[in-house]
Amino acid sequence: MRLADKQANPAASVLGPLAQPAVALLVIAVAAAVVPQYWLFLATSVLVSAVALLGLGIVGRAGMNSLCQLAFAAVGAWTVAQLNVWQAPGGLIVWTIAGGVAAMPFGVLIGLPALRLRGVHLAVVTLGFAAAADVVIAAVNFPGVETFEQVERPMFIATDRQYFVYAGVLFVVAAIGVEWLGRTRMGAAWRAVRFSERATAASGTSVARAKLSAFALSAFGAGLAGGLLAGQVGMITAQNFTTISSLALFVVAVMAGSEYVGGALFGGVLIAFVPEIFRRAGINQDWANVLFGVGAVQALSQGSSVSEGLARRLRARRPARVPEPRPSQDVGAPPLGTRPLLEVEGLGVRFGQVVALENVDLVVPEGTVMGLIGPNGAGKSTLTDALSGFLTSATGSVTLDGRKLDGMPVHRRAAAGLRRTFQQDRVPTGLTVGAYLRFAAHRSVTREELEEVRTFLGCPALNAHVFDLDVGSRRLLEVAAALLARPKLIILDEPAAGLAHAESLALADRLVEVPARFGASVLLIEHDLDMVRRACASVVVLDFGSVIASGPPAEVLARPEVARAYLGDEVALT
Repeated sequence: MRLADKQANPAASVLGPLAQPAVALLVIAVAAAVVPQYWLFLATSVLVSAVALLGLGIVGRAGMNSLCQLAFAAVGAWTVAQLNVWQAPGGLIVWTIAGGVAAMPFGVLIGLPALRLRGVHLAVVTLGFAAAADVVIAAVNFPGVETFEQVERPMFIATDRQYFVYAGVLFVVAAIGVEWLGRTRMGAAWRAVRFSERATAASGTSVARAKLSAFALSAFGAGLAGGLLAGQVGMITAQNFTTISSLALFVVAVMAGSEYVGGALFGGVLIAFVPEIFRRAGINQDWANVLFGVGAVQALSQGSSVSEGLARRLRARRPARVPEPRPSQDVGAPPLGTRPLLEVEGLGVRFGQVVALENVDLVVPEGTVMGLIGPNGAGKSTLTDALSGFLTSATGSVTLDGRKLDGMPVHRRAAAGLRRTFQQDRVPTGLTVGAYLRFAAHRSVTREELEEVRTFLGCPALNAHVFDLDVGSRRLLEVAAALLARPKLIILDEPAAGLAHAESLALADRLVEVPARFGASVLLIEHDLDMVRRACASVVVLDFGSVIASGPPAEVLARPEVARAYLGDEVALT
């Protein structure tokens, strides 16, 4: 079997998730001692913006656009100002955290449209919220402004130099938190949603939960930044949180790559220092926003931000290592079970007046590799979508191991033991092989389990980056992830796409072993009839949405009606 093990080492291995904040903290400590007062104030502004950008990077990881980050920051700042007026216990540090928490419900509220909208439509909704928040803030103003009441700092961060160090520590803690979240199942879900919502749901993960958590935590980061700004300037006004400033923050996030700690810090430098450079050069500071916009367009046209491009170049310097392929071996005849596992009765799907599936009956026995074949347009993909829950309008009944799946959403069916792969590549490129397998397994797995499945199919090393893999490697990786989930049934939708013929046959040998080795039956959808003959104990043939034949592969493929479906005549397939 193939698969070049491109030993891709992410940028985090060179400037790792813990190394980057540690370096930043060292720089902050040195700067606090030697930087003049005015530049120190600007450096604090860098850190405030960087915290807001870290939060914005969370929704970016999930592939969503948010143009209202400073509206969330305004909620955090307002909370700090109000707690200051009330002289609430805990002081500025506790108030800042409270500001972040207060912003989270607004993040969930804005995240609700993201369950239905994406792209420019979602951007318009978030921009509308930013504009509405701008109007509300201008009308009600911030607590303490009318009485000129400054936000009080605790004694240990009373001076600007002390506050700069405090802001630096808060940024480092936020950066470590974001990087830690990125390594959890939740963080992997964000990456997966960005690449394919359908594949995320099919892996057993709630897309709605992933999106809402991203917006809530993004708002928390913005709320922290707002509270940090309140402590920095002492008295805040609506001018600190304008809609145009939110737009500028977004375009800087796109250009710099706020999904990375270094990108967020670089973005903060741009926001704080580019306008200052323009001011000293006698150029209108509004031109800074134009410059940011040009940089964002350039990043979008290249398909990567500054930080992402650097990460890819660092990975490319690592040498590739090709694993030894597992030799093929005689695995015997494909097993044929007797007890029904998947039972489909009267399944039908219509798209308007078009009948895609009509009264389909299907039984997949336990411990069996069954083939589902048919010409293009026969209804195989429609059947797969209906079984996995993507077509809610499907009629009929689907039962898995005695449990009715009718009406269940996709992620619930996956959790019940029905997993599937896709015709097109749906493996998220933002993860390593190991991170993807752990996420897609949707359970706690050991490294030994990961290595067992990886070597069984000949997948790349666990620390290889999915982005660096070819299509065939990704298809095998998707199969490995499905096996690792230990489902009752796996529907493999053309898993040999991108593989050479010899590799397809080797994969067929592996599939024969799956029921005994992993306890899962397999429904294999494939056009490679040699692979079907080799892997499958029985075959079902679809044509024009109906089952026209079923039985042992040799017998079914020799039938005239099957030949007619494939070739348009009655020449027997040999």
